[in-house]
Amino acid sequence: MSLFSLLSVSASGMAAQRARAEVLVENLANAETTRTPEGGPYRRKDVVFTAERPGQPFNSVFRAELDAAPLGVAVSEVVEDTREPEKRYMPGHPDADAAGYVAFPRVNPAEDMVDLMGASRGYQANVAAMSAVKDMIHRAIDLLR
Repeated sequence: MSLFSLLSVSASGMAAQRARAEVLVENLANAETTRTPEGGPYRRKDVVFTAERPGQPFNSVFRAELDAAPLGVAVSEVVEDTREPEKRYMPGHPDADAAGYVAFPRVNPAEDMVDLMGASRGYQANVAAMSAVKDMIHRAIDLLR
């Protein structure tokens, strides 16, 4: 396994965590959205990760050194929450039904903030891994001088 393939694995992890953070921020921004263009309240979204082989940008140069490509991570899909919306009694609200209830998204801001911190830490861990690989590459080049 080459050090460059390890960079690809960390890059795929960073991209996946960035996508996760974007979806979580969208959930937080729409926590009180009662009307969407599709109709009804906003539906909470979650990111589903899957393992995949990352691209090998240096594959042609280092093909002899690569035994088996390591697995990275990618977003396989973004799923919407299918539960019924939360109903709140607000008879004066413009989106209230005949009984005076308004449908709100099932977004828990505290849960999404904790998930967002986890995504941030996952991203930081991949940055640290890339930094370590960069240092190893630099030391290997110094040894060859």
